[in-house]
Parts: sequence; C-alpha cells; structure tokens
Amino acid sequence: MATERALTIFDVYDRFMKGKKTTEDDWDYNIIPTNASALKEKYKLNFGKNIVPEDKKTMNDLFQAGLEMLVTTGFFNSDVKRVMHVTESEVWEGIKKTPKYLCLGEGRDTARFYPRKGNSSVKPIIQGGPTGAPVSEDIFVQVMQSYAQEAVVDTLVNGVMATIEGQPATTNTPYEIRAMMAEVRAVNEAKIRAGRPNMAI
Repeated sequence: MATERALTIFDVYDRFMKGKKTTEDDWDYNIIPTNASALKEKYKLNFGKNIVPEDKKTMNDLFQAGLEMLVTTGFFNSDVKRVMHVTESEVWEGIKKTPKYLCLGEGRDTARFYPRKGNSSVKPIIQGGPTGAPVSEDIFVQVMQSYAQEAVVDTLVNGVMATIEGQPATTNTPYEIRAMMAEVRAVNEAKIRAGRPNMAI
C-alpha cells in the first residue's frame, strides 16, 4: 500500500467545496440510515442481545463495514452543506499515524489515555461532570468541584451555564460568549478548590 501524503486543512476545505451538496435532513434521515442498513445486510451484522461483540469475526466484520461506510459515505459539513470523501488508503494512513497514547493535564493530575480492547487490564479513564447539561450559574463552581474532588475522576467534562448574570445564555448572542468565558473561570476555580489545579478539562 503506497504511503499517502497527509491531508492539510486546505485539502479538506477544497474537497468540501467541490463535494456534493445535500441537506442536513437528507444526510441524517436518508443517506446515513440507508447506507448503514445496506452495509449491515452486506456484512450480516446481527448483535442480538450482545451489543458489544466479543468474537473476532463479528469485530472484523464491524470494522470492515465501518471502513466501507466512511469511504463510500464521506463526511458532511453542515456549514457548507457539502460532503467530503476520503480514500481507503488515506484512512489506513490516518490509522497508522494515530498517536499510541494521549496525555491530558499536568503533574500529578496527568491522565494517560491508552488504547483498550475487550477485557483489557488497562484502567479506563474516568471523565466526570455534567457533560454539556445546563447548570445554574449560582451553583456551577460547587457542581464542578464535586466531580474534581473525587479521586476516581481523571478529567472533567463541564456543564453549560443556563444563565449569565441572570440573563439567558442564548446561542449566537454576546451572552453565550460571556457564559462560556465564565464557565472556564468557574471550572478553573473548582479545580483549585478541589486541590487539582492541573486537571484536564
């Protein structure tokens, strides 16, 4: 298999701009389910009650179906309403260049993410937090601190301030930006209070 040149941001942009136009509804409700159903039939994927496959054949078939889905279906960009495609060799090259591990945080709060397989002896990373759920601004710091102070939690996933200074943090308004900046400050304060200032968010 020949080595592919890594795609640049300009390559990706050009491919999207030359890609086929479609709507988000067509992508979500027609293209994705139609292609997924066809590949499910092609690879005879049937998990039954075991939604996480453990036998090698099913795992390999699922991977092949996913690979084919990616190559034949592509990526949808909701901003430009176009689809970009990649080749199978570009996917394999990307897999080959994937980092072997990822480190987030610093010092004693460093969390190391390693690939895990079924029944792995590698401890899973535990991410704690309200994960994008709305949280009242008056208790935001305390909620985030309650996760940060738990020793089993490795990294934080913050919630979203429902209001900022009493104003709704409405999308696409200046209040959304103000709320986001307040969230970052509040999470950092929560980490300091919990004695874990270098914990990753």
